[in-house]
Amino acid sequence: MVKRTSMTVSTPQGLSGQLDYVGYYAFNYAPSALSASAVSLGMPVRMEPYEDNELMSIFQMNLPEGHMLEMLQRRLGKTTTLDPMFLLAMAGSEAGIGRVFVKSPEFPPGTAMGVELSQLLADQGTGDLFQEMTDAYLMRSGVSGMQPKLLVPEQSGAVFGKALQPTRELIVKTEGAHFPGLAINEYLCMSIAKEAGIPVPEFFLSADNKRFVMRRFDRTQAGASIGFEDIAVLAGLNASWKYSLSYEQVAQILNAYCSVEHRRAALAQLFDQVALSVLVGNGDAHLKNFGVTYENPAQHIVKMSPAYDIACTTCYLPSDVLALTLNHQKGLLAARVDLEDFGKNNCKVIDPLGRIARLVEAMHVVMQTESDRIDQVPGLRQCFEPSLARFDKLVAGRPPSPPCLLDS
Repeated sequence: MVKRTSMTVSTPQGLSGQLDYVGYYAFNYAPSALSASAVSLGMPVRMEPYEDNELMSIFQMNLPEGHMLEMLQRRLGKTTTLDPMFLLAMAGSEAGIGRVFVKSPEFPPGTAMGVELSQLLADQGTGDLFQEMTDAYLMRSGVSGMQPKLLVPEQSGAVFGKALQPTRELIVKTEGAHFPGLAINEYLCMSIAKEAGIPVPEFFLSADNKRFVMRRFDRTQAGASIGFEDIAVLAGLNASWKYSLSYEQVAQILNAYCSVEHRRAALAQLFDQVALSVLVGNGDAHLKNFGVTYENPAQHIVKMSPAYDIACTTCYLPSDVLALTLNHQKGLLAARVDLEDFGKNNCKVIDPLGRIARLVEAMHVVMQTESDRIDQVPGLRQCFEPSLARFDKLVAGRPPSPPCLLDS
């Protein structure tokens, strides 16, 4: 049974309110809370409490899962019950995803030392830098996902007094035992997205090809937090439902939440990301791998977040399927022929085949320039080449749309 726990919730715009567990979860906005201090686009400031038998989706977003949750259970499981309120208090006090922070007496804000990007990207030889970072940063890494990943403060290299000043933050990933070459895999798939003109955060691959490093897009250049909510949060769904819904419903949710001036770009980007997932064999493009960003919920300026967490899963799971349904089915081969209708009817793009042709062209470029790295991931070339050949036939004779072009 979860013990009664309370914590204060705030945003960069000020105090939001208090979250309690009293046999159920209750969030009360403070009487002084302004509309700009809303914790979520779907939870505007109001006098009545928000109550639920499960932790609200916006707070679930910061709970660790997968490999990182297993590591926490090994470290703390004998002495502590890792209930949702404990995990939120631990992970949401310092480096939480988005702009919502929690304060609890058990976990005062920390002062974690940063790591220089050059150190993360250097060849570590026989050393295990990721294990060292896990020891240092595990308790602040409330980031979702199944693979090993950490939230690490970045040192700028600039000296202030006697210490290096941490500035922006990084997401650092490595491969697990069951997914050899995953860091290279994600680097290659993200490189295809970048080459095709899909917005992506700045990302890097270490010299020994063991660590994929990405700058957080929910932080400004100066390190200030901005709002981020994934589609599961916007849909009000428990994180365990991340494989529910359809890509058509994701389009509807983006259309509902993105501000008018950003809707066309969001829907076009969604189409590109879904098409890219089909092209590279990414069966993990679920609800938590799409989202929106904003600085102030009261300003109603909301746009789709950059693309992230793109990798070929079929090289590890040859019979893998799409994470969400497309035209009522999940088969990757079937999805290839459904993409054009999805683009026209749900994403409102005029030339979906032209956009696919741009993705195909980008994949050809990356496969040529990164051929050596492709061969370091078991089975990756055997997944990429047949898919690329099928898509070549699909877009034969179709000129690629220019990168970042929005259909008029």
